[in-house]
Amino acid sequence: MDWKFSDDRPIWLQLSEQLARRIVTGTYPPGSKLPSVRELAAEAGVNPNTMQRALAQLEQDGLAKADRTAGRTVTGDTGVIEAARLAYAKVNITAYFDAMADLGFTRQAAVELVREAEV
Repeated sequence: MDWKFSDDRPIWLQLSEQLARRIVTGTYPPGSKLPSVRELAAEAGVNPNTMQRALAQLEQDGLAKADRTAGRTVTGDTGVIEAARLAYAKVNITAYFDAMADLGFTRQAAVELVREAEV
């Protein structure tokens, strides 16, 4: 997965969001060991301090746990992961409805378009 950054938000926050997405999609499964700060920083092309801050945010969100001797692991609590996955889904749904409203569609019309696309 490529790292993508924009200028509108801090890099550490974007890193944290992209790592969280990797967790909720199963790229990093529950209980698995995360790559080291240095490995992730090199892969993303960022300063290790920036990556450290992103990983600290993952810990704060409950998606990762730090162990001084073993590094960081993804939480084994699938409920936390599922809650994060649903939060991402809601953000995407809201973005869809906002984009459709910009195009002049009502919420109901946008829902109907999704139903039609299922067929």
